[in-house]
Amino acid sequence: MLTLPPFADGQRIGLFGGSFNPAHAGHYAVALYALKHFGLDWLWWLVSPQNPLKDRAITGDYDTRLAQTKTLARHPRFIVTDIERQLASPNTLTTLQGMAEALRRGRFIYVMGADSLASFHRWHRADDIAARLPLGVVARPGHSLRALHSPTARRYAASRLSAREARLLPDMLPPAWCFLTMPLRSESSTAIRADRAKA
Repeated sequence: MLTLPPFADGQRIGLFGGSFNPAHAGHYAVALYALKHFGLDWLWWLVSPQNPLKDRAITGDYDTRLAQTKTLARHPRFIVTDIERQLASPNTLTTLQGMAEALRRGRFIYVMGADSLASFHRWHRADDIAARLPLGVVARPGHSLRALHSPTARRYAASRLSAREARLLPDMLPPAWCFLTMPLRSESSTAIRADRAKA
């Protein structure tokens, strides 16, 4: 039985997925920006057991990542979840399929950084994901141009909302997406892991 955070029918909820190895201030900034500019009631952090596009050797212990993410994401409208572990989900589409009833009740969007949009075409059945939820994309250092010229951005160019229309995104029928620029932060999980390895 899937246990979800409590929410009311019709609420606007962002799903923010990632390995969060480790979660850092850049993730928090993206989440906060998405919460505000997409007009969300909640933002659920989906801590992934294993990103299928990343090496298992660098994923890190799940319980440690979950606990660290909970420590970082302290905000009244942020909820860090183990939904993907509950579902034993190998990819985002499986997660969304397992959440189908909740997705019918709320107005959900999938929140990601520009780096994820740049590689979104490589995700398992990416078009099926885009057909299920609008995509809220937030700029990340060094990835915005690549994201905006990615196969996904080109494929769904006619479905893009302007930044001025961002708050409409949870009300849109997919496919729909919106790209937000924001003051950029330099943190990255890869760099943090490298610094830790040197210590």
